[in-house]
Amino acid sequence: MKAPLRLLILVAVTVLAADQVTKYLAVSRLTNALDGREGVARVTGFLSERNLDTSPAEGPRRVSRPYRFIEDYWHFRYVENPGAAWGLFANLPETVRRAFFHVVSLAALAFIFLMYRRTAVEQRLVRVALALITGGALGNFVDRLIRGYVIDFIDWHWRNQPGMRWPTFNVADAAICVGVAFMLLDSLRVRRPDPVAAPLTESPNP
Repeated sequence: MKAPLRLLILVAVTVLAADQVTKYLAVSRLTNALDGREGVARVTGFLSERNLDTSPAEGPRRVSRPYRFIEDYWHFRYVENPGAAWGLFANLPETVRRAFFHVVSLAALAFIFLMYRRTAVEQRLVRVALALITGGALGNFVDRLIRGYVIDFIDWHWRNQPGMRWPTFNVADAAICVGVAFMLLDSLRVRRPDPVAAPLTESPNP
């Protein structure tokens, strides 16, 4: 296995694992869905429970334990996002929405993989960026494949002021944003031009 592909797998799997573990913790700590379960039953519940942020009139499960990590700035709050970033396409019919996101996710992953394979050896920052984006895309794709929506739980805001709240996100979203930032940073780097070899001088005629 070539070194660049090892880097892609290592970073992407690490991001995917961190994303799913933190989402498990969000379900476990921010909802009552896994209360009273132990061991394997908790993991099974994490994979099988659905629609935990419903209102009491819509279902028996509901979010009950938001956590204020930094008061007025950073809370952990369980949210289910059936759409894309900022809730885009959330109002599409479920069957259409699922098919749309599955196709788009697979196409995006294939495109990222092709870009990664075409990067030069010296483009290490770009390779790390693409690996982070791959891991983030896989994390959210697994959510959509299992549940039909993405679990978000990181809530950043400024003193709860209207219009001063960042859309709730997760570790996969953060990895994608960092990857995109790395790619932008790489595009701004000043690259030295390749040295031009001096032309050979012709030897004088004997």
